[in-house]
Amino acid sequence: MRNALWRRILASLAVVGGAVAATLGGLGPATGAGIVTLTGAGATFPFPLYSRWFAEYNRLHPDVRVNYQAIGSGGGIEQVRKGTVDFGASDAPLSDAQLQEMGRPILLMPTVAGAIAMSYNIPGVGTGLRLTPQNIAALYLGQITRWSDPKLAADNLSTKLPDMPVTVVHRSDGSGTTFHFTSFLSLVSPAWATKVGRGTSVEWPVGIGGKGNEGVAGAVRQMPGAIGYVELAYVKQNSLTYALVKNRDGRWVAPSLGATTDAAAAGAAQMVKTRDVRVSIAHAPGPKTYPIVGFTYLLLPRERTDEAKGRALVGFLWWAIHDGEQDAAQLLYARLPEPIVRIDEGIIRQITYQGKALLTGK
Repeated sequence: MRNALWRRILASLAVVGGAVAATLGGLGPATGAGIVTLTGAGATFPFPLYSRWFAEYNRLHPDVRVNYQAIGSGGGIEQVRKGTVDFGASDAPLSDAQLQEMGRPILLMPTVAGAIAMSYNIPGVGTGLRLTPQNIAALYLGQITRWSDPKLAADNLSTKLPDMPVTVVHRSDGSGTTFHFTSFLSLVSPAWATKVGRGTSVEWPVGIGGKGNEGVAGAVRQMPGAIGYVELAYVKQNSLTYALVKNRDGRWVAPSLGATTDAAAAGAAQMVKTRDVRVSIAHAPGPKTYPIVGFTYLLLPRERTDEAKGRALVGFLWWAIHDGEQDAAQLLYARLPEPIVRIDEGIIRQITYQGKALLTGK
């Protein structure tokens, strides 16, 4: 957070009354003096965008404040299950079993799509290292242990890779970023799918852990020979190195807004076809598509117990998927394709208080 963007984000949090600094123990219904405070918790992956949304919406609607805890997708899911927040956030879509465990109807609403970059610290090697999906899986399975491995050298003939050990870095906390990364690995590597699988938290075969994107990036920067997966906005704003990854069409692609947008478009078609927002856009087809990407979701209890808070929430959600989406590109997230915006509008219309829809006049 030592750059101008992150300073602006932190400054913007002051607009919402420093709510993000609150502890989870203090979360709960909060209304009074005409002010409605919404509480949320979960994913760190979209946090740069969400913090901007909350600040901007508060500027436009001073009577609505949002207290959001960026504690990771796993924590957000758990807080929704306990009923301690008004909404949760997760990069990993909930399974049918998880939805049943909630004990009440929960709506999943996609907000944006984002990319995950492979960042590394190899002395003398800048951005542009070429990594195939299979070699990324082999690194995280512990099958490639030195940067001079012939499999890596074959794709980087113009780059002198040093003969030094590889240290893989992964998330130590329950993470939607991990869900998207391991979903990608499961698609490209049968060995990974069999031995490890996908999830917000997995049993890593090798490597060391770091908490949050900042923890993974910090470990990579401090350890020569390290490699880790980090959310793209964090990588770009902190000027970290990152790899080109071979996509499903056999093209070398850098993580970028355009490459993420192409993957989101493929996901939109799938959502419309299946009528289910729980789609994977990892390793999607397309010559310009970056393969390590995913949607992030808000978790919304359908029936609200507080009418004022419910109306404030649906007002914010409607603004977010229309006006708020315009901020996505500035922070390197792909805005929702129009078909998904239409899907989200239908989801917001399902939110009720005492059985009656809270969204009116839309």
